[in-house]
Amino acid sequence: MAGTLNGIRVLDFTWAVAGPFATTQLADLGAEVVRVERVGLAEHQRGLGPHVDGLSTLFFATARGKKGMCIALDTPAGADIARRLAVKADVVVSNFRPGTMERHGLGYEDLRALNPGIIWAAISGYGQTGPYRHLPSADAIAQAMGGTMSLNGYPDRGPLRVGVPMGDTVAGLYLALGVVAAIHERRESGLGQAIEVALTEAQMALCDLEIVRHSATGEIPSQQGSRHSSMAPFGPFPAADGYLVLANITDWPKFCALIGRDDMAADEKYRSNRGRIANVDDLEEELRRTFSQRTAGQWLDMLRDAGVGSFSGVNAVADLFRDPQVAARKGLVEVALPYGREGSWSLPASPLRLSRTPAQPPRRMPEYGEHTDEILGRWLALDAGAIGRLRAEGAVG
Repeated sequence: MAGTLNGIRVLDFTWAVAGPFATTQLADLGAEVVRVERVGLAEHQRGLGPHVDGLSTLFFATARGKKGMCIALDTPAGADIARRLAVKADVVVSNFRPGTMERHGLGYEDLRALNPGIIWAAISGYGQTGPYRHLPSADAIAQAMGGTMSLNGYPDRGPLRVGVPMGDTVAGLYLALGVVAAIHERRESGLGQAIEVALTEAQMALCDLEIVRHSATGEIPSQQGSRHSSMAPFGPFPAADGYLVLANITDWPKFCALIGRDDMAADEKYRSNRGRIANVDDLEEELRRTFSQRTAGQWLDMLRDAGVGSFSGVNAVADLFRDPQVAARKGLVEVALPYGREGSWSLPASPLRLSRTPAQPPRRMPEYGEHTDEILGRWLALDAGAIGRLRAEGAVG
């Protein structure tokens, strides 16, 4: 079944995580994404570890569902091929430092002159303008500069990076959203446009509630661990065998009755949400003592369907492989290994569930240079002789 972006061609010059994560979303929605790699890479250089039998788990995830070709952008013939491909593309995506694409004749103004409908999309650490534009960045830097790291962790332990590369992936999601919006607008105007996302600004966007709070009150939001600034109890509590997570308690007296703590419902300190916040240390100590008496599963059986709030255990990544909700919705998909190897590895299915044009299931990563000949032939109508000459020159691989 065709995806929502079926027929859209994406020329993908991205690397690391942020850019590839963006183009993965486009591939999942049905776009033909051609990932451009440099000529001369060894397999173990295609991504960070861990490597299993020389295959990067990171590259397996971030290159899935895409086609792969190799171009030597630092050669005149290679740069010319890249520009010719860009003319045939709908979208060109990169996540180099500002100025890199321009040096190869692949900047927005360069490509717009050749293809007015081109959508040129770029991720960088700080954006294409401003005093920091030339500085390198990374996931942890984005979390630090954008404010999210200052809100994560516990007050007495210093700032803490979120365990997944949120600085990269959130920027990738914003870029993919911008590309989809630009494709939609182009249907009316016939024109493309430039899109840029800065890692730091994507993190700032996640802090909108905290930013407006500071603007309105002058307060400086800080680390709260797993607590919530506006409600209590909230977050994980140790059970006999793991953790129980509470959120949004909607019926405090009934909740207290269910856990055998009617005394807490009657206690003036805890009757209102405001009182529970004011006495949160005592409240959490009482609940820790109570929840430690049974397993997380026992508490969930008691509370989940009671209509008094939201409750969960804490899944480790391994637990996702046996969670009945994940299984029921086919949230994990087996994807074949490349290079004719037997077996498969698991990847998450797209969380976008469209009823008529569903997201594509994850597909195998491209082998190195696997689709170079196909793309040059189909996009540029080059024959085998012309491709052979380019390969002999070192322009493509």
